[in-house]
Amino acid sequence: MPEPKANRYQAIIQRIFFEHYENGIQQFVFDREELESSAEALNIKGVKNLGDVPYSFRYRNELPVALLNTQPEGLEWIIEGAGKGKYRFRLVKKTRIKPSENLVTIGIPDSTPELIRAYALDDEQALLAIVRYNRLIDTFLALTTYSLQNHLRTVVKDVGQIEIDELYVGIDKRGCHYVIPVQAKGGNDQIGVVQTAQDIKFAEKKFPGMLCRAIAAQFMGENVVALFELTLEDDQVKIVDEKHYKLISKDEIDQKMIRDYR
Repeated sequence: MPEPKANRYQAIIQRIFFEHYENGIQQFVFDREELESSAEALNIKGVKNLGDVPYSFRYRNELPVALLNTQPEGLEWIIEGAGKGKYRFRLVKKTRIKPSENLVTIGIPDSTPELIRAYALDDEQALLAIVRYNRLIDTFLALTTYSLQNHLRTVVKDVGQIEIDELYVGIDKRGCHYVIPVQAKGGNDQIGVVQTAQDIKFAEKKFPGMLCRAIAAQFMGENVVALFELTLEDDQVKIVDEKHYKLISKDEIDQKMIRDYR
């Protein structure tokens, strides 16, 4: 039976890490050729897209335990793009963005088409659709917004290839224009510094005349979606605002609840 892909990815990234790592090191750059040479040295075959190795640890999977054991207290290793075909391991202050348990949940009449719910292929796709059809970005930011593109793959100078889950543009009552990158996370996925930073860098370079408002959306279960507006401050992700929206049927609309929102 072939070795699971996650195990092969861990072996490759671990070998690269310890070829560079020294006590006290804060960051180092590696390139795509090292992915190839590490896979060959470990006799790992069948990884067709080696670029998916660092990608998986940037967004989906946790780094191997041996790497995590080198992290100083309060810091963590991240992998970020460092240009075309290059990646950077860097120590940053540990940041975990999680929905607050103390926020009120705001009821929103559910406008998601049943056909979309029936055929959404995964949590991320379903979440992006729910946010779009229920105009949650408009409600959250008090803007009129439009989805420009989803799963946008592009290249940012000094970062390399990135993917933005969904990109919105918006306008406020004074006519100011906004660019709004949105990252979508399932219930167990983590909102981190890497995707937030690259979304903001993309917006600043591609749309220099527009204000950027970076958003993260996360499922909380029971038809509840947490929305965060995020910014970067000293390489840390900071929460500008957070709201929780629950999708409800028309029969669940509570007039007293609506009055309380006022």
